[in-house]
Amino acid sequence: MKLSVLRQQLKPWMLPIAMACGVVFHSFMEAVAFIAPWLIFVMLLITFCKVEPREFRITSLSVKLIAVQIVGSVAVYLALLPLSRDIAEGTFICIFCPTATAAPVITGMLGGSVARLATFSIVSNVTVAVLAPVLFTLMGTEADITFVESVMLIATRVVPLIILPLFVALALRRVAPGVHHSLGSHQGLSFYIWAVSLFIVVGRAVSFIMSEPREAVPEMLWLAALSLVVCCLQFWVGRKVGNGCGDKIAGAQGLGQKNTVLAIWMALTYLHPISSVAPAAYVAWQNTINSVQLYFKNRKDTQSQN
Repeated sequence: MKLSVLRQQLKPWMLPIAMACGVVFHSFMEAVAFIAPWLIFVMLLITFCKVEPREFRITSLSVKLIAVQIVGSVAVYLALLPLSRDIAEGTFICIFCPTATAAPVITGMLGGSVARLATFSIVSNVTVAVLAPVLFTLMGTEADITFVESVMLIATRVVPLIILPLFVALALRRVAPGVHHSLGSHQGLSFYIWAVSLFIVVGRAVSFIMSEPREAVPEMLWLAALSLVVCCLQFWVGRKVGNGCGDKIAGAQGLGQKNTVLAIWMALTYLHPISSVAPAAYVAWQNTINSVQLYFKNRKDTQSQN
């Protein structure tokens, strides 16, 4: 069997394998946790190198999806806050976090528009970078500092991680077009980097969950269940919005497929750590949906070739 064929057959299972390995080897994750932000940076850089400036047009699809992402996340947070702050934060981050860097790759594999999804990925990530410091500060922080100091502290850590790859991509396009083209033409690489990132962040989340007392189990089950609900809703709403804008696949992946690596990192860093259970569970839900979609797409393509 050719390596390319084997790789194509294994691809739908890469993410479940990465998650399973994260669960099994969770006790080793703290030693490599520092790599996660760098992997996020590289994934974003590769994605941004794919988008041509002339393709960067904020269409009605991007406007509608970002509205659902921001308004929906805040509305859900406020609705769940009387029930539990931790549950509200966990569900919020599952909606608020930006589109996954691998979403354009999955979108292309499913037959959607890579350019439109990559454009929305930029819109989604930039919006989160701008709003995250303010929203996280309004939610409350454990540090004894002022509102402005808290906003600036979070901004100095979140903004460079998300915005800097965009500027690096634009700079490479001007000063090193060969490198820019090489990165842009290797979008599949971001998929495997994402798998490594999942391995790390899932392992960290599992380590935290296992250290929690038994009394926290019901709350963690609520977080996992609500993440399943919002995952299914976001894929469904995104598909409806995308269908009205001429690309239901890009709409579904843009809203439903989240950068859970970034979400878990933000939850562990800026929210109550137990809220990270929600995006950790979201990893399983969204990748189950993606694996099923890829399976049926591959089966359909195989049948059409026969």
